[in-house]
Amino acid sequence: MPMWKTDDELFALVKRELFTAVVGDVMDKLGATHQFLPQCIQPLRQDMVVIGRAMPVLVADYFSERVEGHNAVGPKPFGLLFEALDDLKPNEIYLATGGSPSYALWGELLSTRARQLGAAGAVLDGFSRDTNAILRLNFPVFSMGRYAQDQGMRGKIVDYRIPIEIGQVRIQPGDIVFGDLDGVCVVPQQMAAAAFTGALEKVRGENQVRQALENGMTTVEAFSKFGIM
Repeated sequence: MPMWKTDDELFALVKRELFTAVVGDVMDKLGATHQFLPQCIQPLRQDMVVIGRAMPVLVADYFSERVEGHNAVGPKPFGLLFEALDDLKPNEIYLATGGSPSYALWGELLSTRARQLGAAGAVLDGFSRDTNAILRLNFPVFSMGRYAQDQGMRGKIVDYRIPIEIGQVRIQPGDIVFGDLDGVCVVPQQMAAAAFTGALEKVRGENQVRQALENGMTTVEAFSKFGIM
């Protein structure tokens, strides 16, 4: 049985005891070997940690703020951005992909609204801006980097709460997204109990190995005794 009953309990436990590397190691053993987003997606500040349920968002490039075409989002500045943002639930992560890296997908006002809604953070397959303001808000944002150019004239949200892919990772709405200084991993919903239970067991075992090594045990002896390294 899991050591938690609610998302709040799980997410607090993860923040207190786990890190992405150990969760990724356990998913490897479970057969999910491509669960990390590309290495370039990093936290705006090194101590930022994000964990929550994925709310996937799909972006598309546009070449004018208002486009009278066959797509209903064309005439709308930003497309469905405001609808997607307002639909965020507590403990959800705004997870965006699809556009080219020629404009920022996230900024201060979006962070302010998301924080007010109880969202856990934003993870972007693209750039973010308004960095100083986001840092003052202390809202966890992971992105490819900082770039001030606006999305308004260049990209629109065309859908949300749909499956997306980032790198080699397919993400379903409600999957668990966990990010820290070493990267961002995605834990499929159906694997969450096994992945996090296994990670907690592994990290607690690693603590025993660390203590043994500090007490002078060799790595050969430690691996033979604990099966962890």
